[in-house]
Amino acid sequence: MKKKVGFVIAGICLCWYFMNSFHILPHKKYTDEDFNIVTYKSTIDKDKDGMDDQSDILQNVRSYIATKPKYKSKYYSGGYPDDEYGVCSDVVAFGLKDAGYDLMELVDEDIKKNQKEYQIDIIDKNIDFRRVRNLKVFFDHNAKSLTTDIYDIKNWQGGDIVVFKNHIGIVSNKRNKKGIPFIIHHEHSFQFNYEEDILEKREDLVGHYRMS
Repeated sequence: MKKKVGFVIAGICLCWYFMNSFHILPHKKYTDEDFNIVTYKSTIDKDKDGMDDQSDILQNVRSYIATKPKYKSKYYSGGYPDDEYGVCSDVVAFGLKDAGYDLMELVDEDIKKNQKEYQIDIIDKNIDFRRVRNLKVFFDHNAKSLTTDIYDIKNWQGGDIVVFKNHIGIVSNKRNKKGIPFIIHHEHSFQFNYEEDILEKREDLVGHYRMS
């Protein structure tokens, strides 16, 4: 009997560990208002659609993940994925593109001006803007660099860009109970949710940016 109870407890623990590790368990989400944080609104509307860029980027990202893209790294002759697949950088690329920032064109222009900094021998416009290491350099050159202290919660806003060593995503306007924002991202094929509470669990954060 004791062995059976032990197996049951062990099974429950393993199940909980698995569900927690893969962010399957639901997490309560909080808003800026819950922490008396003023939501940032950009003064720029690059695509002239009547919505400020910060809000536009966040809305576009939510529209993109609503299509439930499947994780797969592929090369596209037109640069942007035109099927059901995508990778982490596509979350950012589509979020910015529909706000008036064409990363394929912008990154290509910046690489041609600063090729040594990108450490690229052969420039390929169709793929360069989808590589995290290139985006890190691009945002260093062209975006506002912000704090990487995740506990400085007022300076993390929905629509910001977050870069990890080999990964990238968009900051959500939803937060955990400490006020630390969720991240909207697409990291692997086994990801259950695109919006996850991951910042405290990662040790590879290398950049935090704002385009507008």
